[in-house]
Amino acid sequence: MLLSDKKINELCTFSFRMCVTVPPPADITAAEQKSLPEVLGSHQVRVQVKACGLSPLDLKLLDDVGIQRDLIPVGREVAGVVLQVGPKVSFFQPEDEVVGILPLDSPCSGLCDVIDIDEHYLVQKPEKLSSVCVAAALRDGLCAYTALHTHARMAAGHTLLVMDGASSFGLMCIQLACYHGVKVLTTSHSPQKHTFLEQLRPSVGVQDPLVARVIKAYNGSSDLLPQVLEETGGLGVDIAIDSGVRLQEVEESEETKLFPHKHDIISVLGVGGHWVTSHQDLQLDPPDCRLLHLKSASVSFLNPEVWTASSAQQGRYLHILKDIVEKMSAGVLRPQPEEAVPLYEATVAMETVQRHQKKKAVVQL
Repeated sequence: MLLSDKKINELCTFSFRMCVTVPPPADITAAEQKSLPEVLGSHQVRVQVKACGLSPLDLKLLDDVGIQRDLIPVGREVAGVVLQVGPKVSFFQPEDEVVGILPLDSPCSGLCDVIDIDEHYLVQKPEKLSSVCVAAALRDGLCAYTALHTHARMAAGHTLLVMDGASSFGLMCIQLACYHGVKVLTTSHSPQKHTFLEQLRPSVGVQDPLVARVIKAYNGSSDLLPQVLEETGGLGVDIAIDSGVRLQEVEESEETKLFPHKHDIISVLGVGGHWVTSHQDLQLDPPDCRLLHLKSASVSFLNPEVWTASSAQQGRYLHILKDIVEKMSAGVLRPQPEEAVPLYEATVAMETVQRHQKKKAVVQL
């Protein structure tokens, strides 16, 4: 479900909660500033927000998990400074710099000046890592980590195919995979992205290139399978991560024309290969399932929201967040610089993100 064009620009400003009004037509609207309680809960942390990342809202997902409200806060990836802690908080103390992702059912927006959040959703932010950088890249880092480690069980010597490697998520996947000794192939969705990715390929004097081959996916190019088989000696890849899939041979949308067909992804998988997909409504026909069976291959659905929607693996989730920010601080993960927008421009920023004209935005408070 996408936001309507009618009132999408009615976004809240300054330190009000930024919210979406539901049901459809879903409008971005303002809500009154939510006052915080004087006494914190046992494990709550009061944080002054320094930067907030904006990602598209999946209203259908919220409905599926039973979150039904008139107003749904916008902006969940936050970085800030601890102001106050609850009586049983053990991980943090005032003046600590922290970063985290607000849960799906959070009553407040990350665009508020001050928020209350449970300590189990936060990790320490390394001192030399900027708040803007980590707020902009944390979600993509979590997605990449979940896809490669949790789902695909990545290991040194594997071969990985990343669709749209120049995207923020794709670049995170490439860097994380190369760090663990994985050979990476990727696709490009425009001439500009192709040029960028070609700079990551082997060159004289570079012993550890990030990308072994860049495959064009634009201008009607459809040579994904032959190029992958050529690069892998006919064996196929161990892991394939998509950024979208075509279910039909002919797609009307300009954006979906750049996506590979589901049969192409299955075809490039090697024996025992693993396909991690972001496509929520993936449909596999009997021939597709038969081919997966012959390869003893598997499919996983990437939904990073499960980490905050369930507390079953809370400790593992915190370990992942900590590892991501440490790798960012050490330069292992180097996200593309994201220009921060001031709070008064959050209206336009969220509008472009929700309309998928831009995949990410970050607001500096």
